Amino acid sequence: MTRLRYVAPALLAVAALRADPPPAALTDAEAAAVLKTVRPAAGEDLYAQVPWLTSLWEARKTAAAAGKPILLWEMDGHPLGCG
Repeated sequence: MTRLRYVAPALLAVAALRADPPPAALTDAEAAAVLKTVRPAAGEDLYAQVPWLTSLWEARKTAAAAGKPILLWEMDGHPLGCG
């Protein structure tokens, strides 16, 4: 384990020196093409039309009045899944 502590940073430094240079920045036309590709097309983001509620109590009252179930979407951590 002690050797790894010294060898791993050296290997990472060598790998960084041998890495290819970063690609050139995107042009405006290339960036627009990428955005067009990755953004949802019309009709693909129907979840955004759902009247989501952030209060569980308000959702319970609304669901009870409409006779519908509640979808509880819960997660722990960063909302984007980072960290």
